[in-house]
Amino acid sequence: MYTPTLNTRRLILRKFNENDLEAFYDIFSDKEVNHFLPWFPLKNLDEAKSFYQERYASIYQKKQRYAYAICLKENNTPIGYINIDLDESHDLGYGLKKEYWHQGIISEAVKAIIQQAQKEGLNYLTATHDIKNIHSGHVMKKSGMHYCYSYKEHWMPKNIPVIFRMYQISLDGKKRIYQKYWNQYEHFIEENI
Repeated sequence: MYTPTLNTRRLILRKFNENDLEAFYDIFSDKEVNHFLPWFPLKNLDEAKSFYQERYASIYQKKQRYAYAICLKENNTPIGYINIDLDESHDLGYGLKKEYWHQGIISEAVKAIIQQAQKEGLNYLTATHDIKNIHSGHVMKKSGMHYCYSYKEHWMPKNIPVIFRMYQISLDGKKRIYQKYWNQYEHFIEENI
C-alpha cells in the first residue's frame, strides 16, 4: 500500500516527513487548533518528533493510505493535516493552522481525499465533531456528508464530557449508518441540523 500525493487547485496533500518537524510542531502545538481534538497541544519539538513517529511514520509503514500533510502549492510546507482511519469507522479527521481558517482549504482537502477513498474502494466515511465546533460541521455538510445522530461521550485523555455529531457519506451508493457510537453511548437525533 502507499500514500499517493494528491493535488487540488491550491493544495498538495502528501506524506509528512522528518523535514516537516517545525511545521508539524506549529500545527500540533497551537491551543486553538487543537482545542476540539483528542490530544493535548504539543509542548516542544521533542514531543513533536515522538508524536510524528507514533501517528505518522509508523502508519506509513503499514497499510494506511490516508495520512496527509496539507500544503499550499506555493511552498509545499504543511499548514494542516487530513486523515482517514482504516478501522471499521473509516473516520475522517482534519486540522488546520488558524491563519488559514475560513478560506475553504479544509473543504478542498476533504473533497480530494473523499475522491481518492472512493477511487480505491472504501464503501463509506464517517466524521464526528464536538457540537461546539460548528465550523467543522459546516465542512462535513459542504463535502456531501449527512448528519446521522448525536452521542455523548466522556472524552479521554482530556477527561471531559462531549456531545458529538456523527456524519457519514456513502461512497458505494448503499444506504447504511455506522452504529458503533449509537450502540456504545447515550445517543439522540437532533432536529434541523
